[in-house]
Amino acid sequence: MNRSLRTTLTTSTIALFSLFALLPFYIMIVMGTYQNEELFQKIVLVPGHYLMENIKTVAESRFDLAYLNSFIVSAASTVVSVFVSCFAGFAFAKHEFKYKKQIFSGVLLTMMIPGQLGLVAFVIEMRYIHVSSTLLPLILPWVANAFGIFWMTQFMKGAIPTEVLESARIDGCSDIGVFFRIVVAFIYPAIATLSLLVFLWSWNNYLLPLIIINKPELFTIPLAITSLGNAYRTDLAAQILGLTLGTIPVLILFIFGSKSFIRGLTAGSVKG
Repeated sequence: MNRSLRTTLTTSTIALFSLFALLPFYIMIVMGTYQNEELFQKIVLVPGHYLMENIKTVAESRFDLAYLNSFIVSAASTVVSVFVSCFAGFAFAKHEFKYKKQIFSGVLLTMMIPGQLGLVAFVIEMRYIHVSSTLLPLILPWVANAFGIFWMTQFMKGAIPTEVLESARIDGCSDIGVFFRIVVAFIYPAIATLSLLVFLWSWNNYLLPLIIINKPELFTIPLAITSLGNAYRTDLAAQILGLTLGTIPVLILFIFGSKSFIRGLTAGSVKG
């Protein structure tokens, strides 16, 4: 088999798998253009004629406010999580202090405990400090992101030469200066990767808002989607259209951040 034929077969195979991967997104978009009852009558492969009515249904549900709430929660969660994870990872990776291994083991241990086990206690705690009627309970859990701390620690161990940090300290640079002037430049791929992951997890979070949020004006995208319809009819077509609209920001982030995401996943695995 010559090289050109092998390249053609490889390209065709990748294109075929890509079409299969994109097919669910296409079906999702098409289903949002049909009336709810029509979805149960046939398999839809071409766009329907009910798009404007579904858009009207979504707009009447204050979907724009849910968009804003989700963006505020996801952006704040990302900033807080990345900031704390970077500082904690720097401490664990490049500093020596008492009980370092024990504390890091405790952080890893929290990753093994399902988050659902602490939901009841978390709800009671949020009510005790009188923030349960705000978006703050959706942001606070990301302050202590065990995965983010573990991720940054492992990345910094392999990506940042200790000699560079020691040279900066010899030149009189403080730890804060070392972090912002040197460390951040080394860990940019890890920051981009963790930012994408946290934003995605926060944007798609359904269980915690479902338990905490009880005011329609504080609904995030997942809650707004499930609330479409009324007491007698669940409008699945409008929900699918809302799901399509809710997917757009995540797709945009991955389109513009895919290279940094992949680089962040691989760069920390190689010591240099």
